[in-house]
Amino acid sequence: MSAIVRAAASGLVLCRTCGLVSPHGLADEGTRCARCSRPLFWRMPRSKERTLAWLVAGILLYLPANILPAIHTSGVGGEQDSTILDGVVSFWRAGSWDIAALIFTASVLVPITKFLVLGLLLGTVWAGSTWAQTERAKLCRLVEFIGYWSMLDVVVVALTSALLQFKALGTAEPRLGIVFFCGVVVATMFSALSFDPRLIWDR
Repeated sequence: MSAIVRAAASGLVLCRTCGLVSPHGLADEGTRCARCSRPLFWRMPRSKERTLAWLVAGILLYLPANILPAIHTSGVGGEQDSTILDGVVSFWRAGSWDIAALIFTASVLVPITKFLVLGLLLGTVWAGSTWAQTERAKLCRLVEFIGYWSMLDVVVVALTSALLQFKALGTAEPRLGIVFFCGVVVATMFSALSFDPRLIWDR
């Protein structure tokens, strides 16, 4: 098997925004990418600290996001405040298993997966571990991929509100829980963006 050639050993640095490869010396001088004008860094400044800060913020926001009501409905059956998990149960009992599974995946599985993966990546990088570097790099790309689906339950709440009012069945309004969940999405997104995957290959 041929030896792995690292960009650092070849004197190259990658722009994280557009992917342009530039001479490594440019990053030391603080110049910008010739293609997109973004600053070039050999390693993102304080990447681990920023990732940890956003990750902790996301975890703290996740608790009220699931405890506080996310939607308020009113109609012929009365008024009711529902959390995100209450909505999952309601859709499941109504026979809409696909929507229930969609909301559960977006509101429970995706955030918890991001918390665990980012925590694992951050912990192993902080410890300077060389364990399963290729697999950890793939996990990093997985976090970026599933991040695109983080707002699905927010979209479902909006569609449910519009559907109820369109059919004149009642009204539905978002509540504070959905605001906290949006905060979770933003915090985990910034946590993933703050993590420099090149740190996985450092010793």
